Amino acid sequence: MTLEERSNLVLTFAHVLYVNGQATDQTLDAVEWLSDTLGVRAKLMPRWGELQLQTEDREARLISLVAANPAGVDMDRVASSMQRIEDLGAGRLAPAAAIEVIAKISKTPPAPTWLFTLAAAAGAVALAVIFGVQHLTAAALIFVSAGAGAILRRSLAKYSANVFLQPFCASLLAGVIGALAVRYQLSSSLRLVAVCPCMILVPGPHVLNGALDLIAGRIHLGAARLVYSGLVIVAISTGLLLGLALLGVTFPVDPAGRAVSLWVDTIAAGVAVFAYSVFFSTPLHMLPWPVAVGMLAHALRWVALAAFGASAATGAFVACLIVGLILTPVSRRWHMPFAAIGFASVVSMIPGVFLFRMASGLVQLAQGSHTTLELISATTADGMIAVTIILAMSFGLIVPKLVIDHLSERATQARP
Repeated sequence: MTLEERSNLVLTFAHVLYVNGQATDQTLDAVEWLSDTLGVRAKLMPRWGELQLQTEDREARLISLVAANPAGVDMDRVASSMQRIEDLGAGRLAPAAAIEVIAKISKTPPAPTWLFTLAAAAGAVALAVIFGVQHLTAAALIFVSAGAGAILRRSLAKYSANVFLQPFCASLLAGVIGALAVRYQLSSSLRLVAVCPCMILVPGPHVLNGALDLIAGRIHLGAARLVYSGLVIVAISTGLLLGLALLGVTFPVDPAGRAVSLWVDTIAAGVAVFAYSVFFSTPLHMLPWPVAVGMLAHALRWVALAAFGASAATGAFVACLIVGLILTPVSRRWHMPFAAIGFASVVSMIPGVFLFRMASGLVQLAQGSHTTLELISATTADGMIAVTIILAMSFGLIVPKLVIDHLSERATQARP
């Protein structure tokens, strides 16, 4: 193969990994491993919007560019790509054949629409159970709303590539259905009928990947990932509040939550993890890991909150620490994107409801007609709680990953 052909092969593999949710460090490691196999020296420079690859051998140097927005998550494509890189290194796959193989992997379809819809509906209901839904009618409305939102998202994807349109329209629909539920007295002050279909839209893997990039010193890429995540959350919040406002319904800033029993909490968390794994196109043989670990993590969180009186942030940190310790070696062994399986395992702890309450409070403050000290305090508290939980979850997942990755690299370097 010529230098250009080898460079294109490396860049194609890097592109598939990068745009489908693989962490930047793992993508860079894969590029290094693959380039060594092909007998070239390669340096990948990832940015939001593009990948730049510099390759060279004894005779020439080549710089290649490809457009790449890391806004997707597809664990099947990532796992398949990493396996093919391993096959190349072991000699089980010829470089010439790898070109056709990676082209097929890049076009692997996501979960079918019916399964995606069912997962969205079941995941939203599971989150509602965790947050204390009490009536079957409300749960049924959440199921229908989230399912309809999933169908709407898949339909919009055929006509527009705008990354904010899908979450905005799905949350707008959820807000309208939630407002109708309030009008007909089918929803409590928690507004779970409106909130839960929106919570499944929160882009958690991108938050985690952004945090990993910032810690690694890739400031521009990490900041870009976090800005993207923040804008998606803004789109979700705007759609939700607009949908409620169209029918004259408000979103309370500080309603009281409801506690549920340990077994209900744990089972519901397992359903939510399964749903998110389907969103991320997780291969069926990999599903037991995030589901089992997610249920364990949520049980630990429940014990921390109920038995020891820990705060929500502390409970989330303890749970995420366990998830990081268990899933980091699993993700390395099975070539699964850590951000995807890690987020799927702790999805029910994401403080989406606090973010939505904060957004509602900010809107009410901007209107100025109901500005009170209580409203200001509640809005500020919701924002601080959300930020604290997100930081606790990020550190809980990332710290054990960094430690284990460092120890693994040292062990690899120490081998003769």
